[in-house]
Amino acid sequence: MGNFLAGKVVAVTGAGRGIGRAVALACAEQGARVVVNDYGVSIDGAEPSSEIAEAVVKEIEAAGGTATAVADDVSTMAGGQRIVDTALAQYGRIDGVVCVAGILRERMLFNMSEEEWDPVVATHLKGTFTVFRAAAAVMRRQGSGTLIGFTSGNHQGSVSQANYSAAKGGIISLVRSAALGLHKYGVTANAVAPVARTRMSANVPMELKEIGEPEDVAAFVVYLLSERAREARITGQVYTVAGPKIAVWSQPRELRSAYADGGWTPEKVADVVSGAVGTDPMPMLAQLSAMAEAARGGARPNA
Repeated sequence: MGNFLAGKVVAVTGAGRGIGRAVALACAEQGARVVVNDYGVSIDGAEPSSEIAEAVVKEIEAAGGTATAVADDVSTMAGGQRIVDTALAQYGRIDGVVCVAGILRERMLFNMSEEEWDPVVATHLKGTFTVFRAAAAVMRRQGSGTLIGFTSGNHQGSVSQANYSAAKGGIISLVRSAALGLHKYGVTANAVAPVARTRMSANVPMELKEIGEPEDVAAFVVYLLSERAREARITGQVYTVAGPKIAVWSQPRELRSAYADGGWTPEKVADVVSGAVGTDPMPMLAQLSAMAEAARGGARPNA
């Protein structure tokens, strides 16, 4: 057992499998007491089972750690609150929450139904909010705490996952809002965009050039939860973890601007946008073109 998180209480959602499980195990191994949340659903959000979370608790306890299972739906306010309440009831505090829970329902935008949109946004985005909201109220009173949301490189856009992509982009804005609003209370908020071998990544229809294991992501999350990260004042950041690679994303900012004398007309707008303001090339479009070219040649596309 390590002591990177000695004395801390951490709740992890989606902790029954994949990255969430690896995070829960790593936190426990580093001395944290862990609330293991998993609704126990299949990849599309169906067939919930409480046994998934309980199995991870047994793993932690067998290794000498301390953990409690909560098989609750984070897309409800009551579910998010129950996770935090369990930490308080069992261990008396909550020092970190890690929101990994997510599902997929893929469809092209023009064919996507409300039943395919709503549950994905509810699980990823609202599910991060419900836990953040409950934890932030406690952390504000404590004067310390760490919120970690899970996003994806697909926040840039996705061909067949508009629901997932929109939710992941929303999580980044939620994390930045939390970082701004909670900074004065000693609470940090960051997002992680993992690239790791999980049951979700197994469905990606291309070869990922940079990909690692859930344990790579877990090590980084442990760091973000630790006092070392707090001392470094890390907040409002988005990090990619892909095997041996760690990268930080840029903060959003204006690239170029122009001003009109006497107000805008369509003609003035056309001149400015084609000239001084211009565009910011979309990397994903170039990647799609390269993938299409590879597919025409009979190769499996790379990303």
